[in-house]
Amino acid sequence: MIVNRLSRGLALTELGFGSSQIGNLFCEVSDDVAHDAVVAAWEAGLRYFDTAPHYGLGLSERRLGRALRAFPRDELVVSTKVGRWLEPSDARGQQDPEGFVVAASHRRRWDFSRDGVLRSVEASLQRLDLDRIDLVLIHDPDDHAREALGEAAPALSQLRSEGVIRAYGAGMNQAPMLARFVRETDVDVVMVAGRFTLLDQTAGHDLLPAALERGVGVINAGIYNSGLLSLPRPRTDAKYDYGTVPGEVLRRATRIARVCEQLGVDLPTAATAFASRHPSIVSVVVGLRTPKHVRELVSRRGRRVPEELWAALAEEGLVAPTTVV
Repeated sequence: MIVNRLSRGLALTELGFGSSQIGNLFCEVSDDVAHDAVVAAWEAGLRYFDTAPHYGLGLSERRLGRALRAFPRDELVVSTKVGRWLEPSDARGQQDPEGFVVAASHRRRWDFSRDGVLRSVEASLQRLDLDRIDLVLIHDPDDHAREALGEAAPALSQLRSEGVIRAYGAGMNQAPMLARFVRETDVDVVMVAGRFTLLDQTAGHDLLPAALERGVGVINAGIYNSGLLSLPRPRTDAKYDYGTVPGEVLRRATRIARVCEQLGVDLPTAATAFASRHPSIVSVVVGLRTPKHVRELVSRRGRRVPEELWAALAEEGLVAPTTVV
């Protein structure tokens, strides 16, 4: 599998294992299936694994850490996130309200302060049961720009200079603020979710060119827009950006699928190929729940996609022309 290096040397495989789904996102998965998914990713050549405290209130971190114990630590890159501090909750018998099928044993509290960052990193190390975290991302600071840019980023920059972590960055579902991180801080990488896909290329307007200019790597996540692009024909009950798919978006996705079929490519294969088309992108992270999902992703990545497809989609007005050059 192709490996891409960030400016300070951290190496990411072209495909990364997204661990939100083994944190029981939207549906429950057993410990054994989650473990087997991580093992399948390793066996397929993936060496980059991403998680967060937010995913299942720490369940994703715990499961990922247990599964990775069997593999050489120096051959792995693990990233987690800061910004949501987990504090104990007394909501007995209730389920987590933020989409994860887990008991509400903790509640999330936004905290992008320096102290919050340090506490969060330490807690993640304990849940992961690892000796270090390679990459730490500032997670979803949409409504906390001042604290995230003024406290979280400098704190992580210092941890990097001290050798506690190897790299840091920010991860969001929007592009404009990530472009601020690229321009105003010394981040190594940013993770953009759902904003450079067959359905949404807004990251290509500003973020990706800025990252390329400044030598900042981009991790592209959410490439199926929460599942809408993950099947050959989009389904009406599919999720789109974590919610119900709007009719207009469903119709557009269906049109994209038809163009793909005409050129002998299924929709998820095209979505996977498109996700790495910009030269700033160093890894594509996909949420994976089972060994089958891992095998499907690797198979899609290995299929040939004709260049004519991108031109055809642009001619139909289905993707921005600047993304297919």
